[in-house]
This record gives sequence, structure tokens and C-alpha cells, in this order.
Amino acid sequence: MRANLLDFTLPALTEWFATLGEKPFRAKQVFRWLHQRGEGDFAAMTDLAKGLRARLAEHAEVRPPAILSEHRSADGTVKWLFDVGIGNGIETVYIPEDDRGTLCVSSQVGCALDCGFCATGRSGFNRDLSVAEIVGQLWVANRRLEALAKEGAAIRLPGAAGASPRPVTNVVMMGMGEPLNNFENVVAAMSVMLDDNAYGLSRRRVTLSTSGVVHQLRKLAARLPVALAVSLHAPDDELRSRLMPINRSYPIAELLAACKAYLEHAPRDFITFEYILLGGVNDSPAQARALAALLREVPCKVNLIAFNPFPDSGFERPSPEAVARFRDVLLDAGYVATVRRTRGDDIDAACGQLAGQVVNRMRKRTVRIHREAA
Repeated sequence: MRANLLDFTLPALTEWFATLGEKPFRAKQVFRWLHQRGEGDFAAMTDLAKGLRARLAEHAEVRPPAILSEHRSADGTVKWLFDVGIGNGIETVYIPEDDRGTLCVSSQVGCALDCGFCATGRSGFNRDLSVAEIVGQLWVANRRLEALAKEGAAIRLPGAAGASPRPVTNVVMMGMGEPLNNFENVVAAMSVMLDDNAYGLSRRRVTLSTSGVVHQLRKLAARLPVALAVSLHAPDDELRSRLMPINRSYPIAELLAACKAYLEHAPRDFITFEYILLGGVNDSPAQARALAALLREVPCKVNLIAFNPFPDSGFERPSPEAVARFRDVLLDAGYVATVRRTRGDDIDAACGQLAGQVVNRMRKRTVRIHREAA
């Protein structure tokens, strides 16, 4: 079976090239062709010897996930459904701004954490994504966006942000799945995104969003600390455990302690806490005051997200007035608090709406958490 070169970090690709009797600089050449130029045809890698190109064609391939569908929102957001085999599909979203292009990347086929307000959790869980399937979302998105721009499609690309020569300047691991439950593959994929011989993104421009798998968060701080976003969504354990079953294993105090420790290694001097506002559930001024008291020991900003409805969710979107009141309580308490502008809701690409196609392998709706000793 031919090796999929999208599965390799540069050190791993260098080792693989050694098995072919090739020198390390050849691996770096191919790595740059693959990721910097987005080239998947070995014949087009013109600074490689013809013999090496022939050997690569024999022993290797570049196999990203295939696009099953593409939807473009009126606001410029683009959503792709990627084929990851045996009836499964994952969703990836590109969100353009004037100064950046952000790609929301999936890490798993579905999600096992079963958060009640998330369409991904409702779809169940099938498996972890490979490195190639994670990096491949970025590889395809850059190529596809460039092709659309050349075709004259009404597609928004960022201006000269100075972060990347490609359309995607920022990556957020906020798509389908819990990234820290696919730890090794996610870390390897992010290392490719950060590599100067590949996409050259800074650690401030790659953000991992987690529901709070605390033992893996400690490992991430030691291995590859990137910008961190934590899904909180409640100011107390009782409510958070109802909304997010993971809280029964990692209660808020334990999670916040891990966040403070992470800051010693993080590229930013704050944690972003994400808080989805659910109408009549967690959006009262009293709950905002409780949240302000809860977070006072953790340098942070709070990103408020009005719930984006999906069928049979059981939750309602809060009123604009309730969102404003909640935000103002945090602002008055001295926090940086922003309200995320809903993007791509006309194509079901907004936060919490990604569902893809998941052949659910979970017989029961249980939370897949494995605690480890500290």
C-alpha cells in the first residue's frame, strides 16, 4: 500500500525518505511542494530528480479527503462535507474576514461527549481522524479557495495579513469532535500547520478548543501549547454537568486550575472561555455575575455565542436583549467580553450546527473519558 504523504510530519517524512535511501533535504523539498505550494502531483515537483519522482509515484501518494459537497453562504462563509469512508462525512468551515481567513477544522467523525446543545454530539461518534484527514482539510481548503478565486467566483479572501501566503491564515480546532480525545493525531497535524516548511502559522494563529479533558490539556501544555479556547457554558457544576456530561469527570475547579497552569506555556497570556447562551437556561444577569466571580483568578476573555438552533435541540436562542445584558455584566466586572457574530447559519455552518454524516458506533450515549493519573 502506498504511503499517504499527508500523514507525515517533517521528521516522520525524513525517516520515511531514509528507508528509500534518500537524504533528509529531499524530504524537506517534497514537504514544501506538498504544503507550501499545495502540489499533489509528483511529476510537477520539478526540482526533484526524475528517478525520485518515479519512485515516489510507485511508493507514495497524496490522498486528501474528497469533497462530497460545498455550500457557500451569503456572508462569504464556505462549508465542505468531506468523505472519510464507509458512509461517514466530516464538515469543515472557512470564515473570511478582511484581515484573515479562518478554517474551522474537524478532529473526529462525530463526538462522544454528548453535549446537549451541539448537533455534532447528537450525531454520535464513529472514529478519530488520521493526521492526513485533519491536515487534508487545510490542504484542500487552500487549493479550493484559490481555484474559486481564479474562476472569478464570489469568494472572499483575506487581504495582506502577513500570516500566510495561502487563503487560510488561521486554524481553529473547533469543528466536529473533541480534539484532545484524538491527542496524538491532532498534535501531529498542528505541528505540520506550524512548521515553517509547510504552512508556517504561528502558535497564536492555531487555536484548540476543548470541552475540558484535563489530563490531556496538561499533556498539550508540555507538547505543543497553542492558543486555547475552553467550552464552559455554565457558571456552576450543577448546570454544567447537565449541559456537558464531561463535567462529572472534570468539574469546573479542576478545569480552571488546569487552565491557569496552561498559561505558563501558552503563546497568549489569556484563555478564551466560550459560553453558548441558551435562552432561559444560562443567560440571566445573575448567572453572568456568577460567571464573573468564577473566572476572577484566571486571565481570560469571554466569547459569548447566542445558541444556533438545529432540529429537536430542545433549546432556544436567547433574545438580543438577554445577550446584551449578559455581556454588559461581564464588561462592568472588567472582563473582555465579545459576542460572536453568527456566520454561515444559512448553510448550517454556524457554531454548534456541524453534524456531517456519522455512522454512530456508540450503542449507548455514554461519555468516552479515560482519566489518567496526574
